Amino acid sequence: MKIKRLAAILLAGVMTLGLAACGNETPASASSTETSVSASSTEASASKETEPATEEKVKLTMWCIATEGDSNRPAYEAAIEDLKTTFPNVELEWEAIENEAYKTKIAAAMAANEVPDIFFTWSCAFLGDFVKEGKVYCLDDVLAKYSNELPESMLGNTTYDGKHYGVPTTMNIVALFANMDLLAEAGWDHVPETYDDLIACCDALVAKGIIPFGCAGGETWCVTEYLEPVIQKSIGSDALNDIFLGRASYDNPDVAKAVDTLQEMITKGYFDPAATSLSNDDVKQNFIDGRTAFYQNGTWNCADFAKANDGEFLSKVKVTEFPVIDSSKSKLGQLIGGPSDTLAVSASSPNAELAAQYAAELGKAICHHGYLLGCGLPAWTPDYDASDINPLTQKVAEICANADSYVLFGDTAQSAVDKDPYLEAVAKVFGKEIDGAGFIEELKNAIR
Repeated sequence: MKIKRLAAILLAGVMTLGLAACGNETPASASSTETSVSASSTEASASKETEPATEEKVKLTMWCIATEGDSNRPAYEAAIEDLKTTFPNVELEWEAIENEAYKTKIAAAMAANEVPDIFFTWSCAFLGDFVKEGKVYCLDDVLAKYSNELPESMLGNTTYDGKHYGVPTTMNIVALFANMDLLAEAGWDHVPETYDDLIACCDALVAKGIIPFGCAGGETWCVTEYLEPVIQKSIGSDALNDIFLGRASYDNPDVAKAVDTLQEMITKGYFDPAATSLSNDDVKQNFIDGRTAFYQNGTWNCADFAKANDGEFLSKVKVTEFPVIDSSKSKLGQLIGGPSDTLAVSASSPNAELAAQYAAELGKAICHHGYLLGCGLPAWTPDYDASDINPLTQKVAEICANADSYVLFGDTAQSAVDKDPYLEAVAKVFGKEIDGAGFIEELKNAIR
């Protein structure tokens, strides 16, 4: 049961490291984020004892981002099916919305007080903004009974003023996937381990007429999956985390240099010239079909790569982390990601206590199925045989077990007010409208 032991090591490692993205200054068992929220009516409602499910049929509604074709869709479907036995009185009506559209929809729903009973959310500042407004139900009472299965370290990014507001599902990092058949055509029998080697490999690929990187330039979150590791491996986790949390300014020449590094890669033709017109699904399929050599994105993709082309693609793909650019400031094991995917409950739900019970069990079940399918690493401690998990996910578990630090994805670590100008500036970088100096000039004026 090597992989089960590895998962336990991973969970312990995350507990030891803390969750850098939310700025934890205290142990995970204490208040786990610096996000300050005022007491809300949700605390009073959550203080009631959790009541068991009744025989009366109750309809609960849920929104999530597990759309058709999404890596997490099978885990959601299997988990919801499981809960039909656990909650025979619950009829779940759920809707899946595409990633970027969801961010707009959930924000508008919060403003209009039209939120479903259960909703998917990213952790840290994304959820924290809703908690501040008193829109989220406190889960302290419900989650207390899962203390032996759900490490407190995995709750750090959804804990505000010492209270829990989210149910984690899986955790993921940004990783670099490589198509070894294409690398071999360029004379490489291994994934480059240093930044200089990565550049040499990309030059060799371009010389062979092979596009090194695929990225959905029109989906800005995909661009951040490239930019954030480049910045992190240039300035270090602590410096990037401080910027995301507002403890430091974007006005940093090393940030400008890192942005220029990515832009130089774009200028040298390392990215698909059709990037801005492609969806992420298109880009991922291009990687599977052998049109691009590298694909840098979340490790939830391991499941899709493992089963692509009836399993034949698995022998061609390897996964690693982006190499270090400035070894005086960063090192291997500094990763973008961590526990982020979360289920939360609306404070205005007429069945909030039941929804909280359901959300806890659903999160646990999604974690179970998602981990076995290779869609992410477990936020809940596995108590089942996971020895057949695909080798890509096993490799990711090894990377995370040896992690030095995590910085949460920038569009969730930063507040809603800061997120939008950040993403706008990222899009301009990929479109070559601004360079590194322009990036920090925009953000030092727009943020704080």
